[in-house]
Amino acid sequence: MPRMNLEGSSSIVTGGASGIGEACARQLAALGSHVVIADLQEERGQAVASEIGGLFVKCDVSSEEDGAAAVAAASEMGPLRALVNSAGLGRAGRTVDRNNDPMPQDVFDFVIKINLLGTFNMLRLAAAAMAKTDPVDGDGQRGAIVNMASVAAFDGQIGQAAYSASKGGVVGMTLPIARDLAAVGIRVNTVAPGLIDTPIYGEGEASDAFKAHLGQSVLFPKRLGSSEELAFMVLDLITNPYMNAQTIRVDGGIRMPPK
Repeated sequence: MPRMNLEGSSSIVTGGASGIGEACARQLAALGSHVVIADLQEERGQAVASEIGGLFVKCDVSSEEDGAAAVAAASEMGPLRALVNSAGLGRAGRTVDRNNDPMPQDVFDFVIKINLLGTFNMLRLAAAAMAKTDPVDGDGQRGAIVNMASVAAFDGQIGQAAYSASKGGVVGMTLPIARDLAAVGIRVNTVAPGLIDTPIYGEGEASDAFKAHLGQSVLFPKRLGSSEELAFMVLDLITNPYMNAQTIRVDGGIRMPPK
């Protein structure tokens, strides 16, 4: 059975303006898919979209209206075959801080809203559009979805309660959603990245030193992963017709300590 052919299809990458999302968008475009960059970073998103012959749609992933606009834009360029849910954020904070004050509930809620509810919002809207397309093979396959979790779903550190909960939710819904969507020939997988070199760490000498220090805790190779390496796995999960309902750590073997 050959890999899923993306030539002439459309794809959506949330958070596609930078980091892991950008790397995924570039690799999808290289396989012949017309990519919608769904992001809030307008200038950067427009630049990436124009470089890869795609389209930028300003999108808050937790908004039904924005999500529907991204799906509609993709569907106009070709049958929607792939969604990469890469948009996400973190807000560090202890459950009870050093002054014995509780974490503000709205901080926790906001992380859940974007990382978990936003992921499901985009997934349900994209899946509905994929379900209406013609199958691409004799198995009745119509598309593939890859969600972005984190090793924090399993090895959450001090101060990561909200982030870990949001990513744990993404892991937890992967199997039931894959079961739901099997009826319409859509596969669903999740990637759990470890320490990946993205713009979140900043730039410059201090940033490089910090990243080198972080890299020493990785089993092998002793460095941060690259966005391209993460995107290799995402593209495999999209194009390998037998990959379904999995959560795969891409982390160089790291197991995160408490802090």
